[in-house]
Amino acid sequence: MKLISILKSKDLHYAVALIAIAFLVNIIPSKIAIALGIPVFIDSIGTILAGMLGGTLPAVIVGFCSNAFNSISDLPTLYYGIISILIGAMAAIFQQKGYFRTLPKIIVTVLMFAILGGVLGSVLTYFLYGYDFGEGVSAPFAIGIHEHLGLSKFTSQLVADFIIDVIDKIFVVAAVIITYHKIPLHVKTHCSRVFLFDPNPVAQFEDDGTRAIKHSLLRRVVVIVITAEILLGVLASITGFVLYRQQSIEKFTDIAHGLTEAASVAVDTERIDEFIEKGRKAEGYIDIEQKLYKMRDGFPQALYLYVYRIQPDGCHVVFDLDTKEGEKASQPGDLIDFDPSFEPYLPQLLKGEPIEPIISDDQYGWLLTVYKPLKNSSGKTVAYIAADISMGEIITDQAEFFIKLLSMFFGVSILIMSIVLEFANRRIVHPVNRMASAAIHFAYNMEQDRANDMHEIKSLNIHTSDEIEHLYKAFTKTCMDSIGFINRLEAAAERIQHMQDEIIINFAEMVEARDTSTGNHIKKNAFYVEAIARELLKEGKYSDVLDEKYIEKLKRSAPLHDIGKIAVSDLILNKPGKLTDDEFAIMKSHTTEGTNILAKIEANTNDTMDYNYLKESMEMAHYHHEKWDGTGYPTGIKGEEIPLSARIMAVADVFDALVAERVYKKPFTYEKAMAIITEGAGKHFDPVVVEAFTKISQKLYDERTTLNSKV
Repeated sequence: MKLISILKSKDLHYAVALIAIAFLVNIIPSKIAIALGIPVFIDSIGTILAGMLGGTLPAVIVGFCSNAFNSISDLPTLYYGIISILIGAMAAIFQQKGYFRTLPKIIVTVLMFAILGGVLGSVLTYFLYGYDFGEGVSAPFAIGIHEHLGLSKFTSQLVADFIIDVIDKIFVVAAVIITYHKIPLHVKTHCSRVFLFDPNPVAQFEDDGTRAIKHSLLRRVVVIVITAEILLGVLASITGFVLYRQQSIEKFTDIAHGLTEAASVAVDTERIDEFIEKGRKAEGYIDIEQKLYKMRDGFPQALYLYVYRIQPDGCHVVFDLDTKEGEKASQPGDLIDFDPSFEPYLPQLLKGEPIEPIISDDQYGWLLTVYKPLKNSSGKTVAYIAADISMGEIITDQAEFFIKLLSMFFGVSILIMSIVLEFANRRIVHPVNRMASAAIHFAYNMEQDRANDMHEIKSLNIHTSDEIEHLYKAFTKTCMDSIGFINRLEAAAERIQHMQDEIIINFAEMVEARDTSTGNHIKKNAFYVEAIARELLKEGKYSDVLDEKYIEKLKRSAPLHDIGKIAVSDLILNKPGKLTDDEFAIMKSHTTEGTNILAKIEANTNDTMDYNYLKESMEMAHYHHEKWDGTGYPTGIKGEEIPLSARIMAVADVFDALVAERVYKKPFTYEKAMAIITEGAGKHFDPVVVEAFTKISQKLYDERTTLNSKV
């Protein structure tokens, strides 16, 4: 079922379509150019386009398959597949770096493609064709350069290939850019998504939201795969080179053995002495010599064919053929000194025993020499027939073989490596990065944010049927468990906070109960403080301090502003007349006493209560009787030196005291109370706070009778 779903996948259809279309775009224009005799290749448009749309993998597949298809009719084309593969990979890299967008970078792109196609291609051509000119569109141009400018074959081929490739890549890159811009955006997007290719990368995946990963898992996989490929390539090349060399030597040895075996039949071993003494005057000598010439000439690799009698004083010539180039050979009966390379074999040669083939590299060239004993009718060795085979051809063959081996191996290796990396990226790196990204951006602050992010994690839908999927399931479960724990923790914290608020309110009400004249002063003040703060926030005042969290702290802190009155005597709190100076001094101490009480609470709770909330409560309790002009108490600070919470509380506190009935006075009318408040702006009160309060004071005054139900 899984295989069927994969085969029906829309992504697979897009991938196959991209590769197939790019393949045809490679093949069709190149065939037309060949048919029309146009001296350019035009065979890499599809490869580059695939690299721009889908990245390295489709480009490598298209490049390799195109050359493999063309090799059906022209086998050497297969060995140039490595160039097409490298061009495709480079196209993907250049697309990510934006090299197809500006003219200077486009010129660089053309030159780089030309270096791959022209320079590297020229090197391949030189070795594939045996250090000679190649075939195809550049061959006539290279030959012309060689003949007219006198450059070497290699240099001529290099110059011709590079010039033609520059022209070719100008047409190719222009066609690619035009075609790319004609492709609809949704097609480009889908192609890049199918192959997990980002054509416009902004930054690498970030492991902490700000710092890019320096040692990507994919990069390490790339290093491991490339290292393995290089090691395997070196091992395969050395092994292949050694085996090929050994096989070539064996082939030439067989040729030499075949030549000496055939030639030995033509030589009359009973007349060796006569041939040495009389030479060509001996009957039948010339006929035998002619047969030997025909046999030697029948083997293109054979340079020398001769018959020697080995004696202690040297080699006595029986037959020695002139070279194919006409160089005269030794005459029958001549005595030739032993070559130093033969010294190890002299004991066997003097005994008439067979010896192993000899490989020498001297003034005669790199030669393989095979000596075959010639025996007479009695079985005695009377001479040796020897054949020297030139192994210079092996060098050419080895170079050609080595280039074919390298080009095929690295071409196939890069193709396999691209597939492996795509698999690693798709099945390992990409899923891990998606999980990591989801974890990094997971918001724990708000319940809705947690729910949304959990939905995002579930929507990753990672199914790799291996440890990665197991990790994803464990990660998902951990996140769900964490969310459940956080939700329970927040619910408990909310209950604790509610309990704290209730305790504080009850505590404040206990203080209230001692002052029979204050009524709902505490609750009303909390309501006024919140209303004033919200008006300031609405008007954009004190925006560096005011926000919803700060207002919530003010609302919670307000009931504690008069907590210090617990240290003031009931007689003073409830005295109906005017306080004496001493009594007023005691009354004023409630500001510092309140601060001390709250400070002790903060110290004793060991951070179990909100520090910012207690800090705001202490400031409000300590400074709410300070005045804007500095004439207040207990410290006499002025202006914005007074904390904002205390400045707001000052207005709310005085307003409520004015409009409320106390044991020592009747309530003031709204108009009179507001007259006092506005008159105190800039003296007693912060003028900005007063201005905001005047806009809402009437509404607050009208609602004051129902505040008990509102707070």
